[in-house]
Amino acid sequence: MEGTGCEAKAETPYSHPFYVMKWLSHLRTINHHKWLVMKNCFRCGLYMQGLLHDLSKYSWTEFSVGARYYQGNRSPNNAEREDKGYTSAWLHHKGRNRHHLEYWIDYSLDPEQGLAGMEMPVRYVVEMFCDRMAASRNYHPDTYTDAAPLQYYERGKNKYPMHPNTRALLERLLHMLAEEGEEKTFRYIRTDVLHNQKKSGNGE
Repeated sequence: MEGTGCEAKAETPYSHPFYVMKWLSHLRTINHHKWLVMKNCFRCGLYMQGLLHDLSKYSWTEFSVGARYYQGNRSPNNAEREDKGYTSAWLHHKGRNRHHLEYWIDYSLDPEQGLAGMEMPVRYVVEMFCDRMAASRNYHPDTYTDAAPLQYYERGKNKYPMHPNTRALLERLLHMLAEEGEEKTFRYIRTDVLHNQKKSGNGE
């Protein structure tokens, strides 16, 4: 009632109980994803990358959008893209995280080619592999198998503008995971992939 001092406090979109629940659910999802990636990176010996992985997801630019479009069974980036025609969170994210192949897209030296994937440093290819494992497990925990990351990759691989060397390494790791399991794949990464890069000085 006007003038009584008992006016109801205006409710903002971010204070609505439904939004708060989506906020908490999104936070839980990205925390769990980050934990899974960190464990994978640690098993490869990439300790700093494991700790720093996806920190930009906690920025307001990414987190607020992720909470608004949270669904639980897929990336909220897809929902924002369907709503707006683009995703502001993803555009922000891919330019700040080197484990995404999109970070490495640039103009080719071949003027006829246009945009192309540059060769990714090996340690970021390994982090991308760890990220793909974690995303498959995080969104589909009940149906996850060692073949799931490869199956997801195979469905869209022809759409990825990747450097041939980057593609070859990622596919080798995904196939090894699907066919020989986590233990052998992580051991191969530690003892062959990353160890050889350190010796040659080409890990970065």
